[in-house]
Amino acid sequence: MERLILLIDGLTAAVGKAFSWCILILSFGVGYEVLVRYILREPTSWAFDISYMMYGTLFMMAGAYTLARDGHVRGDVLYRLWKPRIQATVELVLYFIFFFPGVLAFIFAGADYAAESWSYNGGAGEVSVMSPANVPIYQFKTIIPVAGCLLLLQGIAQVMRCILCLKLGEWPAHLADVEELEEVLIQQHELEEQATADDKGEGK
Repeated sequence: MERLILLIDGLTAAVGKAFSWCILILSFGVGYEVLVRYILREPTSWAFDISYMMYGTLFMMAGAYTLARDGHVRGDVLYRLWKPRIQATVELVLYFIFFFPGVLAFIFAGADYAAESWSYNGGAGEVSVMSPANVPIYQFKTIIPVAGCLLLLQGIAQVMRCILCLKLGEWPAHLADVEELEEVLIQQHELEEQATADDKGEGK
C-alpha cells in the first residue's frame, strides 16, 4: 500500500512540476502584451486567451499535486487538536461523502464539456470568441477531465493514507520537495535557539 501511495504521489508530482512551466508562458505573454500595448501601441489579439488558458491549466493541473502535499485549505481549528486516528477517521468519511462524488461529477461533466468543444466547427474544434485571433480552446477544455482523473487518483492515495494511519496510529510521510516559508523560519529559529543554548552551556 505504501509503494502504491508513493507511486501515485510521484505521478502527481511529475505532472504538477511539468505544468508549473505554464507560469513562465503566462508571464511571458502578459509581459509581452504590456510592452507592445503601452510602448509600441500595438496590442496583440491573443494575449488574453493565452493568459486565462495558462492560468486555468496551471490551477487545475496543480490540484492533485497540492492534495499529495496536504496543501489544500483546511479549517484545522479543531482538526489539529485531534489524535491522528481521529483525523484519519474524519478524513476517510469526508472523502467518501464529499470528495469522490464531487470529483466524479467534475470528471463526467468535464468530459462532456470537452467532447462538445472538440465537435465544434465540423470536428475542427472550438475556438475562442474572446478575441479576433480565433485561438483554439478545445485542448484547454480537455484539461478539465484530465485534472479530475488525477484528483481521483490522488484521492485514492489519500484514502490509503487514512487506512494506514488507522492501523499504525500515525500519518505516513508525504513526499517533500517544497516547504512553507513559515515552516522554514520556525526551523531556523529553533536551530538558532539551540545554538545559543549550546554557547551558553559551553561558557559555563
